[in-house]
Amino acid sequence: MRVVIQRVTEAAVAIDGVTKSAIGKGFLILLGVCEDDTEDDVDWLVRKVVNLRVFDDDQGVINRSIMDVGGEALVVSQFTLYASYKKGNRPSWLRAARHEISVPLYELFCKKLSDEMGKNCGTGEFGANMQVSLINDGPVTICMDTKNKE
Repeated sequence: MRVVIQRVTEAAVAIDGVTKSAIGKGFLILLGVCEDDTEDDVDWLVRKVVNLRVFDDDQGVINRSIMDVGGEALVVSQFTLYASYKKGNRPSWLRAARHEISVPLYELFCKKLSDEMGKNCGTGEFGANMQVSLINDGPVTICMDTKNKE
């Protein structure tokens, strides 16, 4: 699994001009799933996300987690995180998981993240044409891949 985590002051996702989800301070998480991802990848990634210390403490030092600041999360499926651009100029997404793999893992990630945070995370709609808006705070943007755990 790959994620791009953006620390935001607010973020929203709309479909056909209608807001599906919106959050205040927290994380906008773009989530990509590949063919060989499993529930172990979900568990590892959820732990990393909820414990990621990228929010300011009282001294202005980046030292607090999303849990420490009572932040929110918005998770948007993003198969294009698995773009292969090595050959030609049109990306290929052959490594991105098929729907029968990616949808259950995306939903599981959202459920486990919500459970860990003690509040529902916002979501997009898998496979929809979504318009994502955000105000990146900092900016702080972190990329993670469960295949690069060390």
